[in-house]
This record gives sequence, C-alpha cells and structure tokens, in this order.
Amino acid sequence: MKIKIISAVLAVCMMLSMASCGAKDESSSKKESTKATTTTTTTAATEAVKTEVESEAEEEPQITLTKSSLEYWAEDSAVREDLIDYVEKVTDPDSEDFIPVEDRIAVFDFDGTLIGELYPCYFDWCLFVHRALHDDSYQAPEDMKAFAEELEEAFKTRTLPEGSEIKSARFTAQAFAGMTVDEFRAYCRDFMNTEAEGFNNLTKGEAYYKPMVSLFKFLQDNDFTCFICSGTERNCIREMIQGVLDIPASQVIATDWKYVGTEQGDTDPFDYQFKPDEKLVFAGELITKNVKGNKVPMIAREIGQVPVLAFGNSSGDLSMGQYVVNSDKYDTRAYMLLCDDTEREYGNLEKAEKFKKTCEELGFTTVSMKNDFATIYGDDVTITAEASAADAA
Repeated sequence: MKIKIISAVLAVCMMLSMASCGAKDESSSKKESTKATTTTTTTAATEAVKTEVESEAEEEPQITLTKSSLEYWAEDSAVREDLIDYVEKVTDPDSEDFIPVEDRIAVFDFDGTLIGELYPCYFDWCLFVHRALHDDSYQAPEDMKAFAEELEEAFKTRTLPEGSEIKSARFTAQAFAGMTVDEFRAYCRDFMNTEAEGFNNLTKGEAYYKPMVSLFKFLQDNDFTCFICSGTERNCIREMIQGVLDIPASQVIATDWKYVGTEQGDTDPFDYQFKPDEKLVFAGELITKNVKGNKVPMIAREIGQVPVLAFGNSSGDLSMGQYVVNSDKYDTRAYMLLCDDTEREYGNLEKAEKFKKTCEELGFTTVSMKNDFATIYGDDVTITAEASAADAA
C-alpha cells in the first residue's frame, strides 16, 4: 500500500513540473489557460491519490484490539491475555491461523457460564418450584408437588437429589402446559424481577457474570457469531437475554418442549390441519434436555458446522468442549469456568479442583472466577451473611 501511495505522489509531482515548464514556453496570453489546466491536473491527481488510499483501506481493514477490550477481567489475568491474543491472530488475514468470518463461531453454555446458577439454584429449577408450590393460579398434581418440595429443601444444602435433572425437566414442561410462548415468556420476565436469594442488590434477571458478557460482546465486535447452548428451555432464555445479549432467537440452542394447537387434542400432527385463529401452546411434554452428550448433535443439527470456541462451566459442557477441540481445521479452544470464588459467589473449592483436573486432562483452558474476574456481578452485589453462614455449614 505504501509503495502505491509513493508512486501516486511522484506522479502528481511530475504532472506539476510538466505543467510548470509548459507555462514558461507559452506566451503571456496563454498564462491564464495554463494556470487553469495546472489547477485541474493537480486536483485530479490529488483525488486519484485519495481514491487509491481509500481503496487500499477498504481492501485491508484493520481491527483495533486493546488490552481494555475485555471489561471486568483482572488486569493480570493470563486467560484474558490469551483470549485477546487468540482473537488478534485469527482475525488477521496475514496470520497462518486466520479464520474467515463465516467460520468464526462460538458456543456458550448459559447457567453458570454467562449467568449465575446459585440463587439458590438454576433459574428454570427455581421457576419450577415457584410454579408448583407458590403460584396460587396453578394447582400442581400431587407427584409434581412432592418433587418440588423435595427440590426446595435441597436448595438449602445445595445438594440436589439423584436423578433430579431429567425429572425436573419433565415436570417443568408439564407445569407450563397450555401456555403460549408469549404467556410463558411473560411469566419468566416476572420471575426475573424477583430477588436473587442469597445476594444483596441483585435480581435473578440481573445475575449475569459481567466479565463473560463483555467477552461475548468482544467476540461479536470481531465478527464472531455467538450461540447459546443450554439445558434451560429455549423461550425462557430468549426472554432472559433481552437487553443483555444481542443475538437473534435462532442462535439459542436449548431444551425443547412439545407444541400443539389449541384445538388439536390428541390428533397426530401428520393428520392435523392448523386452523384459522388457532394458537400454539405447550403440550406439557419434554422433547430434549439439552445437556451433556445431547449438546453435540444439537450443535451439529442447528449450526451445521463445528464452532471454533466453546465456553462452559461443568461436566454438562465437556462433550461440547471436546466436540469443538476435536476439529483440526482451525485453532479451536474450549474454556471452562471454575467455581472457586467463595467470597463473591457460592464457590466450592473441592468441586473446582476436581473439575480443573478433568479439564487439564482434556486440554481445556480453565478460568478462575476468583483470580481472572475483577468483579462477578458488580461491586455493589454481596453475598448475604445468612447465606454465607448456611453455605459454610
């Protein structure tokens, strides 16, 4: 680019010189004409240089990456430096690790990766308990109510009953049977505005990990397409991310519930014609709980290609991470959060150390919430004294 600019500038100088020499040889009657010609030639040449520079700038876009690109991360975080260096090299057309825009895909788990999951449990589990036990407009079946009571008691010790993951998913789908998507999203929105139990100055809908949100946006700014891949129901997440994460609904890969028409009854969809003015509602049945090994085929089905980055926080994300790093087309990475902060979050050091060892064996990079995050929810958010005591016990 510099050579082309220099050549253009030399061309301007030569034209100016020629115009000047010509002016000396002409008679005084032609001086004004020569002056006009010189001015026109100079302007044209200058515009040519300007166009050349602008054209080159368009052909070689420069992405500015600074060390402040990731807000809320600790300044001395090695993971932060690693992420910035990675993005810098894969977005540089001259780098051997360059990744074309169409292949810059990142997948993020949701609960425990982008948003808190300990207030006192996953958002959708808390939502289910509220629906089954504390919503006066809903009468839960006895078996659902009994499980919800067991779950609510387990929240206090942060030790969930065995097999509760799939059981909770099925009961949650059943609890919202008959609702339209809009009605369910409104229900989720109302619940988001309730207090995040165990925290001061925080609602459930505000409980995002600020460093991870800044990372999500940092990748988007550098032309990565970011997907959420979660065990929470799709429409719940689609509502929860409003005003926080700017992605279309189609980039939410999550747990699926069955839909039916309000007049369909038990008629098979193959034999049913959707009627005028009919509404689509939840049937009360679980299709897929998008956790663990289920995340891999869901990603393949809905994205259609292997992402280059994966972010998670638990054993439920290991398959997703492995799927990403198995690809040898590009430099692919998996980053996993460790629940090792016991002052700003309800960490579990034993669990964090065990998970860290597993990640290291798989070649994943771990992110210490304690050491890599300058803040988690914001400096004004604290753990309640009562919750801290209960958690320590």
